[in-house]
Amino acid sequence: MMERIEEMRLSAEYERQIAEMLVRAFQEDFGGRSYHKQRHHLRLVWREDGQIVGHMALCFRDIRLGEALVPIVGLAEVSTDPAYRGRGIASGLMRAAVDEARATLANFFVLFGDRPLYAASGFVPHRNRLTYVGMDHAHTGAVDTKVDDGLMVLPLTDMAWEPRAEVDLLGHLF
Repeated sequence: MMERIEEMRLSAEYERQIAEMLVRAFQEDFGGRSYHKQRHHLRLVWREDGQIVGHMALCFRDIRLGEALVPIVGLAEVSTDPAYRGRGIASGLMRAAVDEARATLANFFVLFGDRPLYAASGFVPHRNRLTYVGMDHAHTGAVDTKVDDGLMVLPLTDMAWEPRAEVDLLGHLF
């Protein structure tokens, strides 16, 4: 069963379950956190038998696409508990995430990854030069500028993504 949880309404129990599931899914501990870089605005979770077994996080913010200030939705911490993979949980959460993104003022839905699920959902890879604030292990790093091969974009309006434009994320990667 899919649930939508606004970040400020995330219970301690759900936060614990998400953090534990992320460790199983990524085989990496985020220091007990339910997020990798920074808290998000919205969580989509899939529960079975009272436990969270799937998760996607969405953030809403503006970025610079060239000189234009553009609202986007970013996708992060896409995960399914390994014991529940292959049951369509990620696909169901992705459909819900796209619906959530379409219901916002965002022009684009943006992620960093390379899973077939993303291309199947309409995301297209891009190789824009990115500027962002490094953030690892809950510590702010240096401002970095580079091309990230995992950049994928889904247009949400008739605005075209500029493939040669510099992209300033105005913050961290998600």
